[in-house]
Amino acid sequence: MPHLVAIDLPGGPGFVDALRREWDAGNAVLPVDRRLPAPARAALLAALAPDRLVDEQGTTVLEGRGAEPGDALVVATSGSTGVPKGVVLTHAAVAASAHAVSEHLGISHTDRWLACLPLAHVGGLSVVTRALITGTALEVHDGFDVARVERAAIDGATAVSLVATALHRIDPALFRIIVLGGARPPAERPANTHTTYGLTETGSGVVYDGRPLKGVEVRIETDGEILLRCPMLLRCYRDGTTPLDADGWLHTGDLGQWLPDGRLHVEGRRGDLIITGGENVWPDTVEAVLQQHPHVAEVAVAGIDDPEWGQRVVAWVVPTAEGAPSLADVRAHVGAQLPVFCAPKELRLVDSLPRTALGKVQRHVLQGSRTGTGIDQ
Repeated sequence: MPHLVAIDLPGGPGFVDALRREWDAGNAVLPVDRRLPAPARAALLAALAPDRLVDEQGTTVLEGRGAEPGDALVVATSGSTGVPKGVVLTHAAVAASAHAVSEHLGISHTDRWLACLPLAHVGGLSVVTRALITGTALEVHDGFDVARVERAAIDGATAVSLVATALHRIDPALFRIIVLGGARPPAERPANTHTTYGLTETGSGVVYDGRPLKGVEVRIETDGEILLRCPMLLRCYRDGTTPLDADGWLHTGDLGQWLPDGRLHVEGRRGDLIITGGENVWPDTVEAVLQQHPHVAEVAVAGIDDPEWGQRVVAWVVPTAEGAPSLADVRAHVGAQLPVFCAPKELRLVDSLPRTALGKVQRHVLQGSRTGTGIDQ
């Protein structure tokens, strides 16, 4: 039986060589997030049970279990609480993703991919696997560093995968192609960027700029949930369970709609929808408006249980150096562009927002804390 090999190495040629070596041996790979504290790392290894570990000291045999023939990757899901799930992706699924993305973007032998996102997450790892499968040149960094990223572009890297916060820190004109994933993309972005929609369960983005990749089927249920079916989907979770229904559809838990021009618009996670006084409020929509306020550096919006409204709209704001907005400012700013029920009823000023490694705001962390200055109305 093939092994499941946990790779605990920094991003760089050593990681790529280890991945290639284990694949050549018929094994599957579990990338380990090196930023995890010791208890979280131990919990990850216990939950996903690799039977081999590769790190700077060499290879260690663990009391885990192997993989199934054809399995390529086990990727821990991100942004959730509790015991991590391992998404099992086969070689066929990884190859389908690599070829579909490369064809859509027009990647050729003259391109060079730069991987600078965390390799323990599918957004970063898929850059590496895509390059290996298609034979495209590849450069891998151990994390995002502005100077190194821009130097890589000057030295010949033409394509990169980034999150929105990283995009703002570099000169985007240095790259031919920038793939944006993770957090909500900026409202205004350079013409060479491509927004993506996908999950760990889809092995990377499967909808680019609102349009499904070749071979990707998208269905929207009557309640607005997005369903996906494509050759990139996971085989199962590491515990043997599957999120696929009997017809092979992945129920994403995301809600969306088709725009008049045929593009898919993703509203957000079903659980993120705020229902206040019987009205539906999407956090992303309110955040996009508040981000335009001159005294808002960063913002997150979520719903908090409220005895009168069912939920009340709350905004967590990182103020700019010039000063902090008041609740009245925030409400007036939102009310000028959106229905009044979208305006926050509470403002909490914070120093920073909790985010995943790929830049997604962890709303459940905000909802479970009283961090910040609460201002009710």
